[in-house]
Amino acid sequence: MPDRYEFIVNPKSRSGMGKLIWDTLEPELKKRRVDYKVYPTERRKHAEKIVAGLTADGERHRIVVLGGDGTVNEVINGIRFPDKVVLGYIPIGSSNDFARGLKIPSDPLEALEIVLNPRRVMGIDIGSISRKGGTRRFAVSAGIGFDAAVCHEVCVSWWKKILNRIGLGKLSYAVVALDRLKKDRPAEMHITLDGGIEQIFENTYFAAFMNLPFEGGGFRFCPDASPEDSVLDIVILSGVSRLKALFLLPTAFTGKHVLFRGVTILRCRKAEVEMDRPMMIHTDGEPLFLRRQIRVGLMEEKLKVIVG
Repeated sequence: MPDRYEFIVNPKSRSGMGKLIWDTLEPELKKRRVDYKVYPTERRKHAEKIVAGLTADGERHRIVVLGGDGTVNEVINGIRFPDKVVLGYIPIGSSNDFARGLKIPSDPLEALEIVLNPRRVMGIDIGSISRKGGTRRFAVSAGIGFDAAVCHEVCVSWWKKILNRIGLGKLSYAVVALDRLKKDRPAEMHITLDGGIEQIFENTYFAAFMNLPFEGGGFRFCPDASPEDSVLDIVILSGVSRLKALFLLPTAFTGKHVLFRGVTILRCRKAEVEMDRPMMIHTDGEPLFLRRQIRVGLMEEKLKVIVG
């Protein structure tokens, strides 16, 4: 590993907590005489641009992200040579599903200790979603339909700002999800997996492509998803009434939703999806434009991540 740590810091993460946390961690780095350089982000997609510039040299880098899942998403999309990077993470976001799935502690000082004295470095799968207009990578999950609409609304919701201030930011996903279930109209979905076999799902609320078990601030959508097994777990909610969908939502926090009719779990390395009308899509909670067709899969290269 290289000696220097390159910190990508999102000062605006969790309504400004990012800067406050960094101001408490930097003195610790100086006290330990750690060789580091910090790159604060200033706007959306800035982390992606910074990391693209850092990794363009093809040399080895040790990059540490201080921010939320959205900042992690930007960083992994900026990495030019994934096999040359070791990634550390200090979670500051509202949902922190990346940290939750990799057992990285939520306490910033504990997370920093793991970064500085790693006991385990895991090679994790990185997903990709392609649609007309480009390709995006993801570390936690991607989705189309209801869950993507929730991610979009949370990004602009005043609920998130209010709940962040009292330390309950992840509940914003649950609040918005209950509202979206009342509004969103299900669609017909055609999905084709690795072997070329097509399956049709009527009245589909969403399909989520999971690299880790959690999404949306702790919803355990795919309890058995592993970032090391070289396959994606897909959860599909279809063919149920709105009332049953509302009932199932709370059970997803414990993963018990998979026991009910209407919830389908599939596993694959790649999939093609077509909906009967354009629907919202997301990568790691970051909303993308409406699309009818998407392709989802895993990259050949794995990314080395310092885990708990």
